[in-house]
Amino acid sequence: MAYPKRANARSALTCGCPVAAFQKMISGKYKLRIVWDLKDGPLRYGEIRTGLLRGSDGTSEIAPRVLSRELKALTESGLIDRKDYGVVPPKVEYRLTRKGKSFVPVIAAIRDWGARHLAQPNTAEMVAAE
Repeated sequence: MAYPKRANARSALTCGCPVAAFQKMISGKYKLRIVWDLKDGPLRYGEIRTGLLRGSDGTSEIAPRVLSRELKALTESGLIDRKDYGVVPPKVEYRLTRKGKSFVPVIAAIRDWGARHLAQPNTAEMVAAE
């Protein structure tokens, strides 16, 4: 039996499915948090890292490689812009693009939904667990 090939990222973006394209764009452990932290203005790498550590559960370390990968992916997707000042020691800032700024209300809606629905245990789920 032949199995259908798995859709890759490019096909998700060109298949006409905006939900799949959106999911691919924001997939990753820290992308939403990075965009959210940049809403108030440009930040340097260390400031972004510190912001991600704030309020994190269990982990006290973010691998530099992971954070760099997330920042690069956000830059490639057009949500953030990287500005290298070309000085020694290196100074690089990340800021939201127009596209990234338009994404902030979406994250705010996710935050608000989480505050409403994740803060209190669902009584139906509690009854089902008994």
